[in-house]
Amino acid sequence: MTRSAERHVLQFCHGYDGPFLDCARQYASLFAGTGYRVTTVFLTGVADAEVAAGCASDEVLFMEYSSKAIRGLKLGAIGDLRKIAATRNFSFCIAHRFKPIYIALLGTSLPVIGVHHAFDDYKRGSRKLFANIFRKRLSLLGVSDAVRDDMRSCLPKWPAARIRTLYNRIDVQALQDSQLSAQEAREALGLAADAWIVGNVGRLHPDKDQATLLDGFAAALPGLPANSQLVILGSGRLEQDLKAQARELGMGDRVLFLGQVPEARCYFRAFDVFALSSDHEPFGMVLLEAMAAGVPLLATACGGAKEVVEGVGILFPLGDAEHLAQGLQHLAAMDAQQRHQCAELMLDRLSERFSDRAVRDTFWHLPHVIELAPRG
Repeated sequence: MTRSAERHVLQFCHGYDGPFLDCARQYASLFAGTGYRVTTVFLTGVADAEVAAGCASDEVLFMEYSSKAIRGLKLGAIGDLRKIAATRNFSFCIAHRFKPIYIALLGTSLPVIGVHHAFDDYKRGSRKLFANIFRKRLSLLGVSDAVRDDMRSCLPKWPAARIRTLYNRIDVQALQDSQLSAQEAREALGLAADAWIVGNVGRLHPDKDQATLLDGFAAALPGLPANSQLVILGSGRLEQDLKAQARELGMGDRVLFLGQVPEARCYFRAFDVFALSSDHEPFGMVLLEAMAAGVPLLATACGGAKEVVEGVGILFPLGDAEHLAQGLQHLAAMDAQQRHQCAELMLDRLSERFSDRAVRDTFWHLPHVIELAPRG
């Protein structure tokens, strides 16, 4: 094959599970109307037409590697990516997570913008060494200031300008259009129309700390409406432990575990409050989904969640059930006008900081992007 004369951007993703399909869409949409064609490549996952349609990309390729096949040196994936890069006029590569960054740097000669969605990606000495070897071709983005600062602390010799923040974001209007009304969402989830509902969406995993959420909800109950319920969407290894905890707290009938709910973001209007009790959430897309639905927020004051919620919701210290309970009681006391004002405040925050438009403007003003990708 001959190389195309058009300008191309290579987006290289580990997979499309969970939130990562929308991450691919988010980054591809940065190039709409810029004259660049976006080729999105998925390292793992079988070819899927719906996934391809959801990427907002000009071209989508599936390598279809298994997780087992990309352990070790990843020579097959490196060779395959080298072949893809040889047939298109790529200006640079955007790679999500460490393995795609590793493969992109070894398989191509392109400048690589590495996007990190989690903490501790450069804690290991081998990864620090790798990043330092390729530092002339590699720049890094964290999905929050918290993730950015974590990387800067691990790579202290790097110029700060080479490790920046680019927030996750949403297409606000499209998300709102997909969200069911409160009545429809409650009917779909089998929830009572007259209940006062605290919602939580996430894996039942220690990192999400739903144990503190249960303790806080139990402590808050005397000051909450009589028909209050805690509704948790998600599955995981702690399910039985959390159900046992709810029974021990004497509120087994007040806590509903609905399991894994496909397209959970569509049901946020079923909640009167959304509570996130996570331990150092790198960002928290569920917070943006709650904000788009106009649902008041309560979240831990750590990690990326603090950056999303501060000024538009209530923050409480990690693991502090007492302050969580006070926050729930405060939100329960809001009247209709206060809820409306809160929803307006959250929409303003989404528009100013976490919308596709706002983040696109930030991206095109990053120094290494200006250097790599002149618009035209």
